[in-house]
Amino acid sequence: MILGLTDPASLGLSAERLGRLDAWGRRLVDDGKLAGTLTLVARRGEVAFLSVHGHADIERNVALRADSVFRIYSMTKPITSLAILMLYEEGHFLLDEPITKFLPEYRNMRVYVGGSSTRPETVPARRDITFRDLLTHTAGLTYAFVDQHPVDAMYRAAGLDKFGTARSLADVSERLATMPLLCQPGTAWNYSVATDLLGHLVAMISGQSFDSFIQERILAPLGMHDTGFVLRPDQADRFTSVYTALADGSLRVIDDAQDSPFATPGRVASGGGGLLSTAADYLRFCQLMLGRGTLGDVRLLGRKTVELMVADHVGEAIMADGLGRLTGTPAHGRGFGLGFAVTLDPARAQLVGSAGEYNWSGAASTAFFIDPTEDLAVIFMTQFMPSSTYPLIQQLRVMTYQALV
Repeated sequence: MILGLTDPASLGLSAERLGRLDAWGRRLVDDGKLAGTLTLVARRGEVAFLSVHGHADIERNVALRADSVFRIYSMTKPITSLAILMLYEEGHFLLDEPITKFLPEYRNMRVYVGGSSTRPETVPARRDITFRDLLTHTAGLTYAFVDQHPVDAMYRAAGLDKFGTARSLADVSERLATMPLLCQPGTAWNYSVATDLLGHLVAMISGQSFDSFIQERILAPLGMHDTGFVLRPDQADRFTSVYTALADGSLRVIDDAQDSPFATPGRVASGGGGLLSTAADYLRFCQLMLGRGTLGDVRLLGRKTVELMVADHVGEAIMADGLGRLTGTPAHGRGFGLGFAVTLDPARAQLVGSAGEYNWSGAASTAFFIDPTEDLAVIFMTQFMPSSTYPLIQQLRVMTYQALV
């Protein structure tokens, strides 16, 4: 998809100040921190700024392009959340209904209260997991990679750290149902495989495979033709490699563009982190959200459902505690909606921006944020792990908002 640029001044942005954002992206490449950077700023439905620097593949000297294909990992989650809420609007369930309506194996769940990963002590869950719990990461599920709790280790032992050994989403769900919960449902925010379980529920409720639902009901209507769970052969020359930093600061490839599992057909379609996409494609999803469920003549959600989706459902205290466990730094002034983190108070969050802005990021340092107050959508693409190495998202916000005039 070709992105046309609109004069920034006509959109209330300073071209001179956007130059600082361009210089920031270039500096990250020139300093050897990232292989390549792509930054896109759209306002009032138009693209005001697009900056591309560096390489998609350093080893083969392949330059990054505006239409390069990236692993967006957890930026998949908001799209999966959109999918389940489309089914919610069709009357299949209510948010506070238990998922046991469709997945009976989640009856009589147990909650970890002590012991070790090999000899856990558990008590009965006080209630069943609900759809809202999954959408807000308050179900008591976890991620194996977090490695902060005995239940995390139990996930790894069960092969839930990577879905490569899983036969299907149903297989993933069955394994998850045998694990104890990290906490009583609804009591704590804990980043988790909940969105993968939502993907399985999309399949169960709709009667079609999760990847087919995403393709037919979301990607095709929105014109997101470069987005999918498996790299197509015709996209191979635009695919990116993922890098990490060695002790000396040099970059080492950890997922080669020409030998990536993302190019392998038959992979389990992970609703929590399985999509590939481009900046132009993901912008169409962001524009759908800014349009409160509509893009052009396509409507996927009702206006009030979108408002519910981007409202805070968790509360600052629970969110700060949960992010503190995940990142080591409590994040006040933030909440969580139905698939997004939500800024409640920019000053308390120490984030430049607006109350009501919502966002998420991906494991390879991709990120986006949407600011309805400013009618603004910003996307940052790169391929670097771990995403916690540099404060890229915080810097992206500063460099973007300073250009608003």
